[in-house]
Amino acid sequence: MNKTLEEIFQRLEEQRSTLVQDLQKHSPQQLEVKPSSDKWSVLEILTHLYTSERLSFEYIKKKSQGIQHLKNAGIQQAFLVPILKLSQRLPFKFKAPNVVKENTPEALPLDKLISQWNLMRIELKSHLENIPDKHVHKLVYKHPIAGRLSLPQALQFFAEHINHHKPQIKRTLSFRNKH
Repeated sequence: MNKTLEEIFQRLEEQRSTLVQDLQKHSPQQLEVKPSSDKWSVLEILTHLYTSERLSFEYIKKKSQGIQHLKNAGIQQAFLVPILKLSQRLPFKFKAPNVVKENTPEALPLDKLISQWNLMRIELKSHLENIPDKHVHKLVYKHPIAGRLSLPQALQFFAEHINHHKPQIKRTLSFRNKH
């Protein structure tokens, strides 16, 4: 695997592993509680994260079939990616793209979610291992706001997306502990 992709993927996996280990300390009931009817439970948040990543990876796989014809990331992406990262760290709500909303199943039980996310990440790793170095910076991912991004940028977004939802997970769990 390309060294840059390997480093980013390893950090992404460590992030997910830590999140999952922390959540496995909670009962299924704690993970199912919604702070209110218009708020997500922890399992709904995790299902959203998994679905978003899975759909993004499906898009990446599709675009990778003609990767040699794609443009490389340039100055526009170099400028937009830090803004995208910052947007994920601010406490603003963003509406999930319709494709994510329409394809997100009901909240999955934690063990099933972990299993499916593990399989998807194994497939993602295999895909990344087969990307030649000369194609690493091709614009294979399309973010709904930032536009086209390269593989390293897409993986960085996956990590930022998880970071964006961590405070929500923490608030949801603390709500459960108060009630």
